[in-house]
Amino acid sequence: MIERRDVFQAIADPTRRVIIHKLAQGPLNIAQIVEDFDMSRQAIAKHIKVLKECGMISITQQGREQVCEAKIDQLDEVVDWVTKSRTLWNQRFEKLDQFLQNSKSNS
Repeated sequence: MIERRDVFQAIADPTRRVIIHKLAQGPLNIAQIVEDFDMSRQAIAKHIKVLKECGMISITQQGREQVCEAKIDQLDEVVDWVTKSRTLWNQRFEKLDQFLQNSKSNS
C-alpha cells in the first residue's frame, strides 16, 4: 500500500519551506527556483516532486518550461491542527495551574 503524502511532509523539510515561500510570491519555472539554492537541479526536482505529491504546488507545461505555482490553501490543514493543539494545550496548562494553586494553598 502506498502512503499518501500530506502537507505536514511538505513543510517538514526546510528546503521545501523555502520553495513554498518563493512560490507564494508568484509562479516560477524550475530554473528560477533552482538558482537560489546551493544544490543540484535533481535535488530540487525531488523536493518539487514531494511538494506536488502533497498537493502544495501545481506544475503546468508552458512551452519547454515547467511552471510551478503554490497552492497555499493547503496550509489551512496546518492552521487547523495548530489551532486545535493550541486550544488543547492551553486547557491542560490551565488545569495544571489550578492544580498547583490548590496544592500551594493546601500546604
